[in-house]
Amino acid sequence: MPQSTDVGLPLHNVSVAVKDNICTSTMPTTCSSAMLQNFTSPFDATVVTLMRQAGAAIIGKTNCDEFGMGSLNTYSVHGPVINPFQTPHSTVSWVDRERRSAGGSSGGSAAAVAADMCNVALGTDTGGSTRLPASYCGIVGFKPSYGLISRWGVVSYADSLDCVGIMARAVDDVEKVFDVLVEYDPKDPTAVRPATRRKASQVCDEHYKHLNLGDSLVGLRIGIPQEYFPAELNTSVLGPLRQVLAHLQSRGAQLVPVSLPSAPYALSAYYVISSAEASSNMARYDGIQYGLRVDPPAEADKTKTANVYAHSRSAGFGKEVQKRILLGTYALTADAFDNYFLQAQRVRKLIRQDFDRAFRVPNVLSSQTTSPSSASQAESDRVHVLIHPSAIRTAPPLPAPGSATDGEGGTLDTYVQDVLTVPASLAGLPALGVSAGFGEDGWPVGVSIVGQWGCDKMVLDIGRLCAECAA
Repeated sequence: MPQSTDVGLPLHNVSVAVKDNICTSTMPTTCSSAMLQNFTSPFDATVVTLMRQAGAAIIGKTNCDEFGMGSLNTYSVHGPVINPFQTPHSTVSWVDRERRSAGGSSGGSAAAVAADMCNVALGTDTGGSTRLPASYCGIVGFKPSYGLISRWGVVSYADSLDCVGIMARAVDDVEKVFDVLVEYDPKDPTAVRPATRRKASQVCDEHYKHLNLGDSLVGLRIGIPQEYFPAELNTSVLGPLRQVLAHLQSRGAQLVPVSLPSAPYALSAYYVISSAEASSNMARYDGIQYGLRVDPPAEADKTKTANVYAHSRSAGFGKEVQKRILLGTYALTADAFDNYFLQAQRVRKLIRQDFDRAFRVPNVLSSQTTSPSSASQAESDRVHVLIHPSAIRTAPPLPAPGSATDGEGGTLDTYVQDVLTVPASLAGLPALGVSAGFGEDGWPVGVSIVGQWGCDKMVLDIGRLCAECAA
């Protein structure tokens, strides 16, 4: 019997689920929206092509918040994703288990991994959409440095924030997939050039190669951002975080308090920027070229293209997408541009500068230089990575099926879920969420490791240590 020709491939026999906003030519790509419910892409996204070439088996598409807009995976034409986690020694049947959110917007990918339906799942991360579901479901979720993994073939939500994320049960599996996907793609206009990638790798190695992450972690400096413990943070998530930090400290790592003063404004800036970019990206769904088309009613003037636009978009987009389109469009108007969109971009720049001041590794993308006096003064306070809670609580309960709020949301609580994950997204930094144990209610709690741009390997290595602490 002839042997398989792909035995030597890095992802041979690895089953992969793909989020429904990543194009696949052999399966529909609906973005969990009525607007694209019958759409099948004529091509594969670059990340899907690379996975296939590496020997992976694409086994299906996963549910998500419509066009990636959501934190709890309840805004979907397919219905909400239910977290598959069950508390240890639970005697409740699968059907009668407690209904909790799997997180969003990549909740379907997280649930598929947590339920052992696949080895690895691809998602997207705009403001925390892989790290938040990873925390709720008790798995590993990785958002790489912005621009390292190709976005070609990924349906856009907010172009300056969207990243392809990787989800698995172990950091080793995430790293294996990352090594396959981290290739420069000339088709992606936001892809970082090879020369910049090499420079970032060299600079990171200069600050990292002397560390011996074995039994002793002496020399490793871990920052604890003070602003990442807001009033909304549930105290039940602090126990697992403290255990991880205490274990790292017992092995020689130094814990350093860090201040990121612009972090409290990150969530507001994120929703202004992401909604503004979403309003622009959603303009392509007009009922003319592709997607859902709804003809105007008999009493309307069918010769006006605007009527086709209005009725198609009203029927095709869910309430959450419509809300963000309206908010984003307003933020880009002449009257509001300076006070909202431009101000949010200023906040984004301040957040990047806060991270650059915190990390020992310099940012190769930054054109700013630090004066020698300020550099020498800050060097002793700088850290290799930051570690903080991934979410403000364990997985939130879902509304009862058929209730008035089922599949809706709209409360401010749903938007606050991302408060700890959006700063890294605004700065384009690599961030890894790993399971740190369980909260007082027995549900998973995650911690996030954030590093300087381009230091993805360092983040994965330290994330592996955190995962070992929790094991």
